[in-house]
Amino acid sequence: MAEQHELELATGDEEETRGVGERLGRALRKGDIVLLSGDLGTGKTCFTQGIGRGLDCSSSVNSPSFVLMNEYEGREKLFHVDLYRIEDVEELDDLGLWDYAERGVLVIEWPERGADLLPGDGLVIELRYGDIDHQRRFRFLPRGPRGEELVGTLTAA
Repeated sequence: MAEQHELELATGDEEETRGVGERLGRALRKGDIVLLSGDLGTGKTCFTQGIGRGLDCSSSVNSPSFVLMNEYEGREKLFHVDLYRIEDVEELDDLGLWDYAERGVLVIEWPERGADLLPGDGLVIELRYGDIDHQRRFRFLPRGPRGEELVGTLTAA
């Protein structure tokens, strides 16, 4: 089995967080799944705004907390999902969530709400508060070959 290559990064403010997301967004393509895990306020939506910029999305990315999913047009479609309010993981099967990855890039906040149903390949990003105000720490965990490839694009930049 191939060794997984994790990556850890820190950002100093929201714009730098968006910048890392944008770098990742430039490498994303249809079928990619990015799972964002972290406490409230750690920058998941801010990071996704950067992904939207990297995908050349024409409208601003906002939190889908109250609607479950937002869709954005760009170089690839961006499907931004927030599972925070999901109470029953069976709801995810009913939504056909994984079908969206076939139509674009799927970014999921709060993936732990549906951990048993998540696909195997992709990228898990753990976000947490840093040691000083506005600092955020990121841990990129590849899942499968495509996840490894995505981590590689971030280390090359």
